[in-house]
Amino acid sequence: MRQASRGGSAIAHDRAFESIRYAPRVTTKAPTLPHAALGQWRAAVFALFLLNGVAFASWASRLPSVKRSLGIGDFELGLLLFVMGAGSLIGLGAANIIVVRWGARRGLYVMFAGLAFALVIVGLGVETLESFPVAAVGLALMGLTFGACDVMINVEAASVEQRFGITLMPLFHAFFSLGTVAGAGIGVAMAAWRVPVSVHLWSAAILVMIVMLGSLRFVPAHEARGVEADAPASTRRERLLTTLTVWRDPRIYAIGLIMLGMAFAEGSANDWLTIAVVDGHGQSEAVGAAAFTVFSVAMTAFRAVGGPLVDRIGRVWTLRILSVAAAAGLVIFILAPNLPVAFVGIILWGAGSSLGFPLGMSAAADDPKKAAASVSAAATIGYIAFLCGPPVLGWISHQIGILPTLWIIVALIAMSGLASGSAKPIAGSTVGAGRP
Repeated sequence: MRQASRGGSAIAHDRAFESIRYAPRVTTKAPTLPHAALGQWRAAVFALFLLNGVAFASWASRLPSVKRSLGIGDFELGLLLFVMGAGSLIGLGAANIIVVRWGARRGLYVMFAGLAFALVIVGLGVETLESFPVAAVGLALMGLTFGACDVMINVEAASVEQRFGITLMPLFHAFFSLGTVAGAGIGVAMAAWRVPVSVHLWSAAILVMIVMLGSLRFVPAHEARGVEADAPASTRRERLLTTLTVWRDPRIYAIGLIMLGMAFAEGSANDWLTIAVVDGHGQSEAVGAAAFTVFSVAMTAFRAVGGPLVDRIGRVWTLRILSVAAAAGLVIFILAPNLPVAFVGIILWGAGSSLGFPLGMSAAADDPKKAAASVSAAATIGYIAFLCGPPVLGWISHQIGILPTLWIIVALIAMSGLASGSAKPIAGSTVGAGRP
């Protein structure tokens, strides 16, 4: 097979994808794929994670400009982020149904197109119309599409990870972080050059469409239903019921706590780091965007090396060590007497927060028979941070200031570290077990 794929045969390429088109996802043993087709699949998923990061950072890096354009305070900004988080929860729940019923690739086409449309609406609401309601509608749609895409690309990533038999999920998420680095870097330039937020977001929408169309053609058109294409309706109903049965598994709740704490650690930086630097430490908007870039770089670097680290010491110890680093970094940032010390804290904060969410996704997907449902359930628990966090933090920061509010995140990071034992691989799965 390797020789045929190297010859560039179109027939071999088609057969590679056909070999998984009708393969049941309920089986633990994955179909054999030619090396070239598997590599193309992996590269396509890398590109989709990268795209998600760029699109998200295009919004997150311009939050001070959004706040100024709409003439709102921290509490109103928190409400906008709450709307986005609520949309994400809807998208998370819908993603598993989409994967089971129609397959991930078709769903990703629709959701990424919806993401591009949402960016256009947000740009219109924030600046062109200066309308809080229009911006809220755009953010609701953005959250929904982000949530659905997140589950689907993580399910695809978990499938690729199992095929290779090594920890790859942190590297996939490193590409998301690399996308946020690129998006935040662009945000620094846009803020410094005073480019309108609407122009920035509309350019990001065009990029989403280009990358989506270029990447999804390499994602195999397998059914992703957990059943054969010609399976009876009763079997498909059983697969859909898996969505509900995973909520009876205590391990999913424990993994969800890991993801919840680290989602708060990561999400608080995404939502409030630029504000904390500007309002809390008295710096300019450009410095705030630069701080977000540093945070994203730290996350990217540790996600890039996270796979080999996990394969050496295991998921559990990796999560415990990094939760200590994240908590220490956030404490340093809060108490920093000057900007250089604050940036040291930001680096530790980003590095420590880097692997909680991807390793939670990987742990939830240990059982290929119910990977989509488990990832959806665990991610839903984790995404409560994105739903409840912004308005709660916004309201509290309005009362006591943004820096004192961040002590709440320190406590949540500690909770995540205490729940790390639940990420131990299940019987039969060697990914993330570490070396004896």
